[in-house]
Amino acid sequence: MHESKTFAATGDLLTGEYVTMVLLVDDQAMVGEAVRRALSNQPDINFHFCIDPLLALQTAEKVKPTVILQNLVMPGVDGLSLVRQYRDHEATRNIPVIVLSTKEAAAIKSAAFAAGANDYLVKLPDNVELIARIRYHSHAYLTRLQRDAAFHALRESQQELVEKNVELSRLINVDGLTGLNNRRYFDEFADIEWKRAMREEARFAVLMIDVDDFKRYNDTYGHLAGDEVLRCVGRILRACTQRPADIAARFGGEEFVVILPGSSAQGVLAFAEKLCRGVEDLGIPHRASTVAEAVTVSIGGVSTIPRQGESLLEVIEVADAALYDAKRSGKNRAVVRDMRCMAQATREGIVTPSAA
Repeated sequence: MHESKTFAATGDLLTGEYVTMVLLVDDQAMVGEAVRRALSNQPDINFHFCIDPLLALQTAEKVKPTVILQNLVMPGVDGLSLVRQYRDHEATRNIPVIVLSTKEAAAIKSAAFAAGANDYLVKLPDNVELIARIRYHSHAYLTRLQRDAAFHALRESQQELVEKNVELSRLINVDGLTGLNNRRYFDEFADIEWKRAMREEARFAVLMIDVDDFKRYNDTYGHLAGDEVLRCVGRILRACTQRPADIAARFGGEEFVVILPGSSAQGVLAFAEKLCRGVEDLGIPHRASTVAEAVTVSIGGVSTIPRQGESLLEVIEVADAALYDAKRSGKNRAVVRDMRCMAQATREGIVTPSAA
């Protein structure tokens, strides 16, 4: 009597590998046998009979019907309440329900549709009509499942594409060795911040950072060790640039650059001192250094309020000149200039007055 197969998973809907599955819920075995016979010559329709209405919901979850034939009057269970249970349960919420009843009263039909039934048949209908209605409702349900499966696959594909684009964008803007922003991203960001500072007449600051005696380090310890030094400096830069608007980037080779929007010369100097200390405190041995026993950096910085006629390139050149002064003054130090007064702030106790 049960004659059922396992209904293909929803994931197979896109390939069309599915069958129509009819679940009949009725307390009368003779009704079950009559429906079974009516469908027996339909090879694409599978049939499952549930004689205990108390197990209807559990059975529906198990066999995954594409249409439910539901008796309206059964002992111990209100058929309309059972229809409402289907509609309240996630697994059966959208499965079409055809109510079977011996009554044709309009009020009863209305109550069945209000409870969530999709169709109403006076039992037992003619076989042709029964099969036609089963096919109609089952096809509508399977079409809905196909649509939902296609939509879900599309959403997953779109999400995967978005994630890949985000990752690609990140990789395009990131230096592969240090994990900092690369020169390309720095050029774009610096130009945007420069124009914004000019519009708002706000402070704009740049730091140029260079690893002291880096060629000597590579010659002594090898290029792989040199790469690790650059990674370590990159980590210090990331740790120091905490404000959302600050960015640190690898400028090229052993040179790094930092943009500090809104920072005064004094603020830039304090930031540069922190960087110098942070790198030196790493304690990376550098026996070939002309400065110290550990790896150090020299920093040149500038703070300004952009004016018409000035260019970002000029500011970077001033920062680069300050870096040159820091190197010439003995390295492992910071030199910061304020372009508005061309006064040079220096790291106390390290830069000599003549260097200023």
